[in-house]
Amino acid sequence: MAWKNIWRNRNRTMITMASIYFAVILSVLADSLQDGVFDNLIKNMVSYYTGYVQVHKTGYWDEQVLDNSFESSIRTEAKIISLNETGGLTGRLESFVLASSNDQTKGSLLVGIDPENESKVTNLKTKLHEGDFIKADDQSVLLSEGLAERLNLRLTDTIVLLGQGYHGATAAGKYPVKGILKFGTPAMNDRTVFMPLKASQDLFQAYGMITSYILLVNDTEQLNTISAAVKKSLGSNYEVMTWEEMLPDIKQHIESDSRNMKFIQGILYLLICFGIFGTLLMMLEERKIEMGMLVAIGMKKMQLAILLLLESLFTLLSGCIFGLLTSIPLVYYLKLNPIKLSGDAAEAYQRFGFEPVFPTSSDPEIFLNQALVVLVIGLVLSLYPVYKVIRLDPIKSMKR
Repeated sequence: MAWKNIWRNRNRTMITMASIYFAVILSVLADSLQDGVFDNLIKNMVSYYTGYVQVHKTGYWDEQVLDNSFESSIRTEAKIISLNETGGLTGRLESFVLASSNDQTKGSLLVGIDPENESKVTNLKTKLHEGDFIKADDQSVLLSEGLAERLNLRLTDTIVLLGQGYHGATAAGKYPVKGILKFGTPAMNDRTVFMPLKASQDLFQAYGMITSYILLVNDTEQLNTISAAVKKSLGSNYEVMTWEEMLPDIKQHIESDSRNMKFIQGILYLLICFGIFGTLLMMLEERKIEMGMLVAIGMKKMQLAILLLLESLFTLLSGCIFGLLTSIPLVYYLKLNPIKLSGDAAEAYQRFGFEPVFPTSSDPEIFLNQALVVLVIGLVLSLYPVYKVIRLDPIKSMKR
């Protein structure tokens, strides 16, 4: 009977379903964009560079110089890999240098990497924009796109690197450009040079030395547990840091924006409440005579209240299902074709070190949680017609 009732007035039912339908789509998009932007930020800063967990010599993070590097050891690597929580690692030698070409010079971050392991741990190879990826025995470099443009360098051109080596030695060398990398984060895209680990050790005269191990983590939700386990295994000579400790500004930015987004989502839910409540008021006004007549001919008020609840439930479920079916392809489309800012807005984001791109997240929990929230809001608001039915005066309700 409830199912038949909702189709007696198709226009009214379609308007009610439409309010639920668009409420689900809006709430899913808002939550998906929030998670997508944060995931993209973490991916650009963490997945493609710092990694989720790093191991250094104690004191390195406070004073990031080559003299605080340590000797890479198969024994140390075996201790880390033996932990079930880690899926591998790669060693790096990092330092700052002056990168030059003709009359152009820029301070840059030079990162010596094991090309094969680096790609396994951070997927660096996927950021290759032009040219070829370096090999372990190469004497060539990869430049970030912004740095290459600043120095006016192209593939096969030569870059000059000048810096301070291990224990104060002079580090200077010329290297051909083998490839161009493109990063989403402006800070990395404008100043980074990658070269094979052996070549960087030769440049800095830091033979066999590295500044950090980057760990591949199997479960990113257990970073603190993994960090503690690695620290316990290696002892006090090493410091083990998660990305949240290495990049506290990024963590604070995410936490701050999450709080702001909760406020915005609260306003969105409030608007959803008004939309759904408005359709319920319209339904009550249109069916006032009908409900009065049913009570007058002997239908119990509780039966009528249950009937209205079932009608609301059917309408809410239909609107939520159609909303989910529409939001899934929409979210996936925006994930593959993210919103990109341009002009002054894009420059403003880049000045703060953020990529002006807004992808969505396709986490299944987002769809289910938001549909459930809208469903609960609708069910709670549906108690108002029940309240009105319980207090219904059939004689007054049948008066025009």
